[in-house]
Amino acid sequence: MDNNVNSSSNSTISTIANNKLQNLNSIKQNSNSFWKNSGRPVPGGTVAVSSAKAMVSTFRDYQQSVSDAWDTGDDEFCIMSNIGAGAPNDSRISKKVSQSAALNVIETHRNVKSSNDKIILTTTTPIKETNINQTQEEIQRNDHLEKEIKPKPRNFHAYPGRPQLQRFSSNSQDTEYETKIEKFQILLDSPLLDLVALKKISWSGVPRKMRAVSWRLLSKYLPPSGERRDAVLESKRQGYQDLRQNYFKVDSQDETQQDTYRQIHIDVPRMNPQIALFQQKLVQEMFERILFIWAIRHPASGYVQGINDLVTPFFIVFLQETLTLDLEKFDISTLTEDSRNSIEADSFWCLSKFLDCIQDNYIFAQLGIQEKVNQLKDLIQRIDGNLHRHLQTHGVDYLQFSFRWMNNLLTRELPLHCTIRLWDTYLAESDGFAVFHLYVCAAFLLHWKEQLMQQNDFQGLMLLLQNLPTHNWSDRQINVLVAEAFRLKFTYADAPKHLEVKS
Repeated sequence: MDNNVNSSSNSTISTIANNKLQNLNSIKQNSNSFWKNSGRPVPGGTVAVSSAKAMVSTFRDYQQSVSDAWDTGDDEFCIMSNIGAGAPNDSRISKKVSQSAALNVIETHRNVKSSNDKIILTTTTPIKETNINQTQEEIQRNDHLEKEIKPKPRNFHAYPGRPQLQRFSSNSQDTEYETKIEKFQILLDSPLLDLVALKKISWSGVPRKMRAVSWRLLSKYLPPSGERRDAVLESKRQGYQDLRQNYFKVDSQDETQQDTYRQIHIDVPRMNPQIALFQQKLVQEMFERILFIWAIRHPASGYVQGINDLVTPFFIVFLQETLTLDLEKFDISTLTEDSRNSIEADSFWCLSKFLDCIQDNYIFAQLGIQEKVNQLKDLIQRIDGNLHRHLQTHGVDYLQFSFRWMNNLLTRELPLHCTIRLWDTYLAESDGFAVFHLYVCAAFLLHWKEQLMQQNDFQGLMLLLQNLPTHNWSDRQINVLVAEAFRLKFTYADAPKHLEVKS
């Protein structure tokens, strides 16, 4: 008797579903007329095709195509023909579609009967159950239908504000890297360099193999004209050799110059003591000449401790241009003298250009640095009053930790490869990096807020601020740092007082 009831119920439900499907043509014509008259696009964004056979292959394909127009939970069995305005009017639903629709209705009602909580109907995962009353032939037919109506993955529209999932693999990163190199190559090979475009793509980082030539151009050491670059480069390198002959004569120096050279001679061996490359005598002599000649040519400031650290990134970048080996253990004496002279000359000229916009940091009493430290203090007070009060409460003066940040441009706080990446952005700054560096320092300090707030005495705060754990940093952290600095600059630079954060 139960079998008869089930069979009768299934037959009734099938009849209901088929009656609904028989009204398809009238529904389709009405809906098609509506979209035509209103001038609106058909839900699902489908495009009309010339053949009725190519329009709708399965019921589930149809559901998939209009799933962005309404939720299926609102009206599971509302069926509209998935055709455009120009489609033929004699479309018919295939037998397979009718069968799959009927099965879908039966299975849904069966679920309702077995569970009174709610109906679960999904367009991407078909409900698959085996009725004990089904014959083996019916089961095989249903399995065959489910294989045919397997839906295609749904492609979401890239609406603004919707998070897009990204999968990063070595292949995608390599492709992105090679694409960026191509962009640099196109710019650098142009007869007249577009310096603005070069700055734009360099701001987010320069590929290693393109960095040396890009830095020369960004520093304005070389001209934008491609045909003049080789001649200017040769002239500049020869000009530096002339400076060496004219200025670097230790025996004939006056007392002031001897004091300058003596201080340089003391400071250079202290640079990067953990890297064997900088302990080589030839390397130290190159640095001594660069720093001494720069000091003689800039008497307003002369040599100041800390400038020696600013030579290092240029030296490494131009050394990498000729090598692919591990630089830390590389013996520079294996290079030809001409190669060493070229690296030294390029480092000197780029350093000179780089320091032009921050020379007031190194004049008497280093007033420029003191001003920037006060600006950092005011900026942090506006951005994060809690952190500012925490430092002040425990007697920490900004000058005690940020003087070195300004004097050495964070070279003592970051690994060397991170400094080089940071300088990609500094050299690409359109209005010079002096102002932007202030916001980098602010973002850098705010990055350590959580650890700083956990320190409850002066000693703990100073130990942390002078030994920040950046040894594991990579380009990714620098990218985040400069992005946050850009946000702070955009928000607070020249901002009115009402933007001050009250906390």
